[in-house]
Amino acid sequence: MINIFKSLRSKDYFYILIIIILILFQVWLDLKLPDYMSEITRLVQTSGSEMNEILKNGMYMLLCAFGSLALTIVSILITANLSANFSLNTRKRLFKKVESLSLKEIKEFSTSSLITRTTNDITQVEMLLAMGLQIIIKSPITAFMAITKIFGKNYSWSMVTLGAVLVLMSVIVILSILVVPRFKTIQKLTDSINNVTRENLTGIRVVRAFNAEKYQEEKFDKVNEDLTRQLLFNQKAFAVLSPVMYLVMYFLTLVIYFMGAYFIMNSVLSDKLSLFSDMIVFSSYAMQVIMSFLMIAFIFIFLPRANVSAKRINEVLNTKSSIKNGTKTSGETKECHVEFKNVSFKYPDAQDYLLKDISFEASKGEVIAIIGSTGSGKSTLINLIPRFYDVTEGEVLVDGINVKEYDLNYLNNKLGYATQKAVLFNESINDNIAFGSSKNKITKEDIKESIRIAQGKDFVEKMDDKYNSVISQNGTNISGGQKQRLSIARAIAKKPEIYIFDDSFSALDYKTDLTLRKELKKITKDAVTIIVAQRIGTIMNADKIIVLDNGEVKGIGSHKELLKKCEVYKEIAYSQLSKEELNNA
Repeated sequence: MINIFKSLRSKDYFYILIIIILILFQVWLDLKLPDYMSEITRLVQTSGSEMNEILKNGMYMLLCAFGSLALTIVSILITANLSANFSLNTRKRLFKKVESLSLKEIKEFSTSSLITRTTNDITQVEMLLAMGLQIIIKSPITAFMAITKIFGKNYSWSMVTLGAVLVLMSVIVILSILVVPRFKTIQKLTDSINNVTRENLTGIRVVRAFNAEKYQEEKFDKVNEDLTRQLLFNQKAFAVLSPVMYLVMYFLTLVIYFMGAYFIMNSVLSDKLSLFSDMIVFSSYAMQVIMSFLMIAFIFIFLPRANVSAKRINEVLNTKSSIKNGTKTSGETKECHVEFKNVSFKYPDAQDYLLKDISFEASKGEVIAIIGSTGSGKSTLINLIPRFYDVTEGEVLVDGINVKEYDLNYLNNKLGYATQKAVLFNESINDNIAFGSSKNKITKEDIKESIRIAQGKDFVEKMDDKYNSVISQNGTNISGGQKQRLSIARAIAKKPEIYIFDDSFSALDYKTDLTLRKELKKITKDAVTIIVAQRIGTIMNADKIIVLDNGEVKGIGSHKELLKKCEVYKEIAYSQLSKEELNNA
């Protein structure tokens, strides 16, 4: 758990010290009670004792009890505050860490697993802190101080108490061996149940369209039953703990009294009162020892699962991103220039290269289009510019500098990126367009202008609150084409040096597509524009078209040049448009 506890602030260690001091005083007060009880017993049994002395000792007992109560309340309040802050800081660290990881590392954890780790796993550790910190500190102190109180009082009673403790520890060890390995399984099954639920909700339209509700229910039931089975086993195992604990505790008290009665019966008259007093005190302290181990046993209910959760959180926190941040914040050559130099790429753990020896340049004012069959590596190629992945071989240069050398914030500020799948957030349209940080301040006029260029003005101004209208989660309250236009508007609003459109015109009709590209050309004269597309109509007027097939460049040139010399391009073109339409373009 060491890495997790970095979430504790420096002042939190001061709070822990305060808790320890408070608990020390609390335990001291608890252990004073049997002393006063012994004194009252002696006074009651002694002839000539004054009532005032008995009342005085009774008053001391009350003060100890109320003092212990007050200290307990204060220490619990501090512990609650400490655990809540720990949870807050750990969740922040985990979220920030996930954001810093490359796509390579994120794919090592599933989305559902990362959600579980950020919520359920942190809650498990928080519960251990909130409930366990008091017990972890208090139990050993109580046990130690109680043992020192009874040490040497009576050998026989001490051996019986030791035997009771050994029985308790044996039960705890056996339960731990049986249960602890299953906690890891439980957390993995929690990931699975989150994954199935998330998958079902995300694909609810497909599920209903294919009448697959029963199939999804059976899929969920299987994971749910597996999780329930593991939880039931653990709960049943721990259910044994409580009766065993109380059986040992009460049996110990009974044995101490039986032995005490035997000792008193066989002692001389002068020792009877002393033995009776010792028996009362010893039984009280023995209960304190047993209760301490009882509390430790309850920790074993939380500790194994919290330990598994801590390891899962640490797996993320200890993951090192393969994308190392550079330091450069300026280029060395002309601005707005992108170059791929003998770039090859393969995914981690893959044997075959997805992209092979790709080289091309894009200069200021140029529109570069990338086309190819599905799976040819188009999106992967442009994802190397913002460093979602790093190249396996070769270099990607922006303004003459390898992208690996740039500060990531600086590099991202140079880019305006419209993703293949339009991603919108549960915010207003204004907030979605002005999303994130930018080197240029995005004004309301910029937002309106970017939406106009992206051909979204008509549908936005028809919405109830216009530009302040809230987009629902995943943009479910607007159409696919509307989402794409807002995504394009977000890229335009940044006024970047490099525009990247990853098949982000696919949901637009031909008229809107044509109008948008004409408007776009007016504002990209001083920038590089890179468009990935499936439709020939979207890219015919590009300055340079790159044709990919199985990760290799099969042709680079204008539309007319490629129609003459590139067979792959001709096949794609003739499958979409007639010969007359292509020749007249």
